[in-house]
Amino acid sequence: AAEAGIATFMNSFNDLNGIPATGDKFLQRDILKGEWEFDGLVVSDWGSIGEMIAHGYAKDGKHAAELAINAGSDMDMESYLYVAHLKNLVEEGKVSESNIDDAVARILRLKFKMGLFDDPYKYCNEEKEKELLGHQDHHDTVLDMAKKSIVLLKNEGGLLPLKVGQNIALIGPLADDKNSPLGSWRLKAEDNSAISVLEGMQKYQGEEFKSYQGVRLVEGGLPSFPFEVKINETDKSGMDEAVDQAKSANVVVMVVGEYGYQTGEGRSRAHLDLPGLQRELIEKVLEVNKNVVLVNMSGRPLVLTWADEKIPTILQAWHLGSQSGNAIAQVLYGDYNPSGKLPMSFPRSIGQVPIYYNHKATGRPNDIGNDLVFWSHYSDESNDPLYHFGHGLSYTTFEYSDLSVDKDITTGNIHVEANVKNTGNYDGEEVIQLYVRDRVASVARPVKELKGFHKVMIPKGGTTNILFELTEKELGFYNNQGQFVVESGDFDVWISGSSEGGLKGSFIK
Repeated sequence: AAEAGIATFMNSFNDLNGIPATGDKFLQRDILKGEWEFDGLVVSDWGSIGEMIAHGYAKDGKHAAELAINAGSDMDMESYLYVAHLKNLVEEGKVSESNIDDAVARILRLKFKMGLFDDPYKYCNEEKEKELLGHQDHHDTVLDMAKKSIVLLKNEGGLLPLKVGQNIALIGPLADDKNSPLGSWRLKAEDNSAISVLEGMQKYQGEEFKSYQGVRLVEGGLPSFPFEVKINETDKSGMDEAVDQAKSANVVVMVVGEYGYQTGEGRSRAHLDLPGLQRELIEKVLEVNKNVVLVNMSGRPLVLTWADEKIPTILQAWHLGSQSGNAIAQVLYGDYNPSGKLPMSFPRSIGQVPIYYNHKATGRPNDIGNDLVFWSHYSDESNDPLYHFGHGLSYTTFEYSDLSVDKDITTGNIHVEANVKNTGNYDGEEVIQLYVRDRVASVARPVKELKGFHKVMIPKGGTTNILFELTEKELGFYNNQGQFVVESGDFDVWISGSSEGGLKGSFIK
C-alpha cells in the first residue's frame, strides 16, 4: 500500500506481539515512517488511543496520549485525548516538540495536497451532490459489480438458468427484503432502498408474481445498525402457505441467509449455519419439491454442507447492495452468465475454521487413506473445504489443456501458458488462475499461492490462450526479518479455474 502511494494509514485496535498497534513505535516510526519513508499521516482507529487503557497497556488517558504520539500516531480519532493532554505532555518533557511538529506537518501537507486551503468546502458541494447522487451511471456500475460478484456454487440437473413462463415459487425470508442486501457498514444508505429479489424477478414473471416469506428471519421491527439482530426462533406462521406454493411449482427459488446487520464488525457468530428457522423451512419445501434453487445471502462463508447434500442448485449472493435483486434475477434467468469466484474457502464444518487454501504443509502433511493417527487431519471430517478458494461455476463449461512452462533466457522470468476452451452451450467468462509452490525455501512456504489471474470472455466453442509471466516479484517472499528475498530452487505451478487441481507443471528458478 505504501509503494502504491497511499495517503494515510489507520492503525488497528488489536495488538501485535502484545503491543497495541496504536502505541507501537516499531511499526509506525521505525518501519512505516523510517524504513519505508512514508510521508503521509497515520490516523487512529475510532477511539483506539483510549482503548489502550482497556488493553492494559496505558494506565490512563494522559498516558495513552503520550504512548500514541510518541509511537507515531499523528491524528486522534474520537478519543479526544490529544486535545486534553498533549500541551501538558510537551511542557512536562514527556513528548518532544519535534514529534508534535512531525504529526502537524503530515496533516497539513495532506490538506494542502487535497486543496482544502484553497477551498475548505471542496467536498461539500450541494449542487454536485444533487447532480451525482443516484445518477444512472452509478446504478449501472453497481449492477455490473453485483452481477460479477455472484458465485454459482452448484448447478446439478440444469435448473438454472430459469425459463420465463415457468411456474416458479419464490420463497424465503429474504426474497422480498429491500433492506438486508444493503449490508452492514452502509452508513447513510436509506432503509429499504435496495431492489429485492422479488422486484428483480417480477421484470421476468410479471407484476402479479408474488413471494412467500415462509418464516420471519428477525424478531420485532427493522433492525438498527448499533444493536444486536434478534433472530426469530419460534414463530412459524407462514411456513405452511409457502410449502403449499412449492407443491405445484416447476422450480422453487429460496432466498435465505444472514440479515445484513448480522455480518461485519462486532458481528461474530459461534455457529455458521443458516440462522433461525430457515433450515426447517427448506426441509419442508424439499419434502414436496426437490427442484430447489437456493440463493444464499451472507457476508461470510456459511456452513452449507447439509444444503450441498440435499439441494441441486446453490447461488452465493452475498449482500450485493442497492441493485441486488436485479443482479440476482439476471443471473437466475441467464441474461448474465455467472462468472464470480470465491475469495475464501467455505468450510464443511465449523470445526475446520480457520480454513484457507494457502496453508503450510506442516511436518506431517495430509495423508489420505492412512489409518495411523499421527498426521495433520480430522478424525471425523475431510481436511478439504466444501467449496475451494477460487471456486465458481458457469452455465457453460471450460476445458484446460496444453500447459507449457518456459524460462525467458533474457530476463530469467518464467512464462506459463495454457489453452482454455469453452466446451458448453453459452458464451461465458472464466477467471483463469495461476498458483505456485516454492518446494524448499529458507522460510517454509504454503502448499499453494495465487500469483495471478485473468478474466476472459470465451464464446461457446472458442479457445483462448492465456500467458502468465512470473517475475522475482511473484517468486520472492518476506522472511522473518521483514526482508524481501528471492531464492533459487524447484517450483510447482498450476493453471486452473480454482485452487483445487488444475494443469500442473514445474520449473527451476
